[in-house]
This record gives sequence, C-alpha cells and structure tokens, in this order.
Amino acid sequence: MIEEIKQDAAQRMAKSIESLKQDLGKIRTGRAHPSLLDHVKVEYYGSEVPLGQVANIAVEDSRTLSITPWEKQMVPVIEKAIMKSDLGLNPNTAGTVIRIPLPPLTEERRKDLVRIVRQEAEGARVAIRNIRRDANSDFKELLKEKEISEDEARRAEEAIQKLTDKYVAEVDQLLATKEAELMEV
Repeated sequence: MIEEIKQDAAQRMAKSIESLKQDLGKIRTGRAHPSLLDHVKVEYYGSEVPLGQVANIAVEDSRTLSITPWEKQMVPVIEKAIMKSDLGLNPNTAGTVIRIPLPPLTEERRKDLVRIVRQEAEGARVAIRNIRRDANSDFKELLKEKEISEDEARRAEEAIQKLTDKYVAEVDQLLATKEAELMEV
C-alpha cells in the first residue's frame, strides 16, 4: 500500500518535470531550434496537426529556421499558423520554402523571458508539493484506518519528502540552465 502511493507520487512528479521541460522548450533563446515550433498546430484536411507532421523543419543557421512543406498548398496555411502563434515570428516565403528569421533578443525581452521561466519553475515546484501533500494525506488516511502503524507512516512521509526534494532540485537545475541560456548574448 505504502509502496504504491510512493510509486504514484514519483510518477506524477516525473510528469511535472516533463511538463516543465516542454514549457521551457517553447520559450525561445537567441538561437534557432526546431523545437521552437513544436506547439504550432496547422489545419490539415479538416484537423489540427502539429507542424512537424506536415513539413520538414530544419535549422539553416543559428538565427534562421527553414520549413519545407510536403505539399505545396500547405505553404500559406503554415505561414498563417506561425503568424497566429504566440511566438512573434514573421515567416518569409521563397517558392515552397518558408524561412523564419529569429530577431536577436533585447536585454528587456531577455529579462521578461527569465521572469516567465521563473514562473513556470515555481508552478512546477507547487505541483510537486501538491503531489507530496496528496501522498501524505493518503498515509494519514491509512493511519486513521489502522492499516499502517505510526512509524510506517512517518517513514513513508520522510521518503516522500526525499522524493520531493529530489524533484524540486531538478526543477532548480532546469531553471538555472534555462536562465543562463537566456542571458547568454
């Protein structure tokens, strides 16, 4: 019973970390990277699909992404989807190739992005702490129903706290890496 609760908490905390990694991946640094467009959805035969499923996304140079759609009629659709996205990018089209130049980040914009990154990290920490709280309340419930002893409950809570500390440290590490990446000129 205790082991199941610990495993569930560990899985949920790992999912919080994965979610944070995805969110941080969307926040652009000064460099071009295909993952920047991961969350852009395109209208394709009546359904919304990720951009990577209808085109090839490549890095042309450190500040330019190139998108080559697999079907010629997708060019204007992809352009519109990129313009509608919250990335603030302006695609340039030359025939069937769409180029996206990434403007250099200003100091002010870098600080805004650092603030956003910190908010994302704090959200992940809160999610991890909520998972800890849920696990601890499960242990208290088991203790109240006399299914486990007080010693077992205390040991289980200590184990969950160690797990929480480990994942919060991982969030801090991801945050520090992303901040350094953003402030790099």
